[in-house]
Parts: sequence; C-alpha cells; structure tokens
Amino acid sequence: QVQLVESGGGLVQAGGSLRLSCAATGRTLVSNTMGWFRQAPGKEREFVATIDWIGTTHYADSVKGRFTISRDGAKNTAYLQMNNLKPEDTAVYYCARTYRPGLVFRDLDYQHWGQGTQVTVSS
Repeated sequence: QVQLVESGGGLVQAGGSLRLSCAATGRTLVSNTMGWFRQAPGKEREFVATIDWIGTTHYADSVKGRFTISRDGAKNTAYLQMNNLKPEDTAVYYCARTYRPGLVFRDLDYQHWGQGTQVTVSS
C-alpha cells in the first residue's frame, strides 16, 4: 500500500515562494511517475506538473517558468517549488503517483493520492 503525505502549504503574499513536499511510504518504486494537481474552490481539479523516473518534466502553461517539479529517489519524495506566486494559484495542492510510464497529465491515470495541502496567496 502506497501512502503519499504532502507538506509545505501555507499563506504567502503575491510574489512570494513556497516549496511543497510529497513523501511516499509503503510499497514504492523509484520508477513511478509523480504529478502535482490543484483544485481551487468551485473549480475542477487541474494538472500542474509531472515528472517521470528519469527526471523529464512537463508543466501547465499557467505555471511554466514559475514552478519547478523535482524528485529525490533516495528519499521517495517529490517536490514542487513555487515562485512568483499569484492569487490565482490559491488552491488545495495534491501530489499523485501513477504506475503508467512517461509523463502523465490526466488525474484519472493516477492511482495514489495525498490528502492535499492548502496554498493561499494574498494580493
């Protein structure tokens, strides 16, 4: 059983930075693709970023150039560095893990999810 635990959310002013962490425990494989998604109030969950096992990454256009996804295989942990945050980045952020190879963009293709961490950006 894989468990994902996010941390690092909080309240920050526009232009500030936060670093989210996602620690995986249980039966984990370094080769799994990881992803970050977010859901704002009243909106559907949306893709933010994904990273495959060799470190190839892909980002949503809305965060490209501001967010960086990374992973530490030895620690079974994925990260999302968020810089130049904007009020529209306010959402609950979820990390997810999939057994599908390569870059994975659809939330339906992920099998394991964390509980989410709130990110609030004030203007």
